[in-house]
Amino acid sequence: MRNRFSSLAPVFANVGTLLMVFAALILMPIFVLIFTTGGMIEEVSPLVYLVPAAVAFAAGSILHMIFKSGALEPAQSMLVCALGWLGASAVGALPYRLAELPQAVAEVRSAIVGGDGSSISYLDAYFEAMAGFTTTGITMLAGLEHFPPSLLFWRSLTQWLGGLGILSFFILVLFSARSAHALYGAESHKVFTRRPRPGIFNTVKILWTIYTCITVAIVVGLLLCGVRVLDSLNLAFTTVSTGGFTPFDESVRYFAARPADFPHYRAIEYLLIAGMFAGAISFITHYRLIRGSVKALWDTGEIRLFWTLAVVGTALVFTDVVMNAVGEGAGDIEEQFRTSLFQTAALLTNTGFATRSISAPGYFFAVSRQVFLLFMFTGACAGSTSGGLKIYRVHLMARTLYNEIWRAVRPHRAVHMLLVDDSRVDMTELQRCTAVFFGWLALIVAGGVVTAMLSPWGAMESLSGMTSAVSNVGPCFIPPAGLMQLPETVKFTYILGMLAGRLEILPVLLLFNRKAWT
Repeated sequence: MRNRFSSLAPVFANVGTLLMVFAALILMPIFVLIFTTGGMIEEVSPLVYLVPAAVAFAAGSILHMIFKSGALEPAQSMLVCALGWLGASAVGALPYRLAELPQAVAEVRSAIVGGDGSSISYLDAYFEAMAGFTTTGITMLAGLEHFPPSLLFWRSLTQWLGGLGILSFFILVLFSARSAHALYGAESHKVFTRRPRPGIFNTVKILWTIYTCITVAIVVGLLLCGVRVLDSLNLAFTTVSTGGFTPFDESVRYFAARPADFPHYRAIEYLLIAGMFAGAISFITHYRLIRGSVKALWDTGEIRLFWTLAVVGTALVFTDVVMNAVGEGAGDIEEQFRTSLFQTAALLTNTGFATRSISAPGYFFAVSRQVFLLFMFTGACAGSTSGGLKIYRVHLMARTLYNEIWRAVRPHRAVHMLLVDDSRVDMTELQRCTAVFFGWLALIVAGGVVTAMLSPWGAMESLSGMTSAVSNVGPCFIPPAGLMQLPETVKFTYILGMLAGRLEILPVLLLFNRKAWT
């Protein structure tokens, strides 16, 4: 028992330190509250943020005092990763739970989920926090236009923090040489990616600098297009993080539906498309571009496949939309192209924005829906903020298939090597890819079965719902109101799926492995 306690001490000590840092982040919406109180929209009490901050700091301090920190083993760092994300979501849910919602919001929620709608259950609040930190974008909230601005800011901030990872931010602000390598490896994508410079701290600093610069660029672009300051911040946070939360129930459709207020709504959509692609490309690619290597945009098999999927997917969706177009916008080719490109980008990058609902009938048909479901699963590039299986793994498995065909037609004694971008792939990498792929499929199938058993939705909708959760997308073929009405067991399944997908399976599975706790 003593050995077990001592082996777990660094895990809980690091989780405690993480919670103490996290306490300061929860206070950030108070600045928004200060500047918006007294306006036309109801605000919330500062206690909505002060209480969770106090809880996080107290819990972190206790853990930090009781347990002695030390160097982390790989399995321990994965436990820190999983427990850190669970703890951050548990505390990050409190502002939603403690807030008393305005009457306009309560009426909308009451019409969807019943009850008085003036408060959010802790399960729904935890779901919203987990969807934020994992940049999933599935929401349990409605009536967003009437929400307190500071709460909307907190909601978007959770996705911005989760985009590059909570632990990477932890490394940035509280660098610890003993634990940094293990923590970074536990949270970062489980595929081989180069670092821009030697040293974990230098890598994290460069990544967060690029991330912040892209965020600022999107904010400036939205302001120039006439979007309000706070809305620009919220959208920039959730675009570069490929998260998908917006401060509007209509998502990005909000702007096109109000052309008198937003005459540049087309420019807004094209800007967000560029922002989504920026978040979905490896940040190593961004670093190489900054260093003057333009060929970084096409010189690897992964990024070439990414652009190919984007072009082919847009073409298929556009053709499907034009061939089946009826009603509003049927003759507007530019709108149909822009909508097709936007939704293809939103699903391929796993952002989840919408200018048209993919669950509503009448605009996207069978071909489009199959393209969207495929892109939910694949995701974008490794080393990006996107979720999903990652195109690197798709490319690796495609090369494996080609290699097997090549072996079948070559002499038995010929040397067979699996090459990706002229580099030999180690068997360990291929085994890791296979394990993640199997885990991904198993989670999606299990969650789809649970959804179909406990809800009124059919096979396609149920499968898309769990795919959206595990791949950290957001939209699916279940409408937003239907997601809010899902049974508690299904919501819990989706929470587990979101976390497992964001951390790429292994850290979450270790939570249920007895040997990992010894």
